[in-house]
Amino acid sequence: MEEKKYNDMQTVKRRFFAMRNGVIADTLRSAGLPYKIIFGLNLPQIVEIAAEVPHTRELAEALWANNTTRESMLLAPMLVDPSSFGIDDARRWLDSVPAAEVADVLCHRLLRKTPYAWELAEMLIDSRRAPFDMYVALRLAFNLVATAPERALAVAEKGGTHTVALALADEARFLITGELN
Repeated sequence: MEEKKYNDMQTVKRRFFAMRNGVIADTLRSAGLPYKIIFGLNLPQIVEIAAEVPHTRELAEALWANNTTRESMLLAPMLVDPSSFGIDDARRWLDSVPAAEVADVLCHRLLRKTPYAWELAEMLIDSRRAPFDMYVALRLAFNLVATAPERALAVAEKGGTHTVALALADEARFLITGELN
């Protein structure tokens, strides 16, 4: 009997389906997440899938474009080579971030590793043209705070009283002065 061949996207979707968790999916749906399809995978499971599938820009773009599926958008940033992901690519992806969870994974798994990460954070905190721009700016700065606490503090101060901005400012001040507030 001949073994059926699947393309990369089909392979990923089959993995999502095999690892699905209805309890988590129902909980996420009831929390109001904006996806049509939620498999209920946790982040370590998605990381496991990322380790098994090809890291191609084509697959990452296809997964990101599949914005109706939560796990697709969480997996996509894990498959991109940061050195080939330009600032225009980042802006394009940021314009379609549907939830804070996706913003967090995008910042941690991809954007913080780009050569323009600080430039992007500073641009986003000032622009706020897309719904998650301020949040992404703050989360990205949080991922980078140890590399330049003064820059992080400047981003945090522009974030106002947002909870993440206040926490980032505290972290940056601690790294600058060595004192807790």
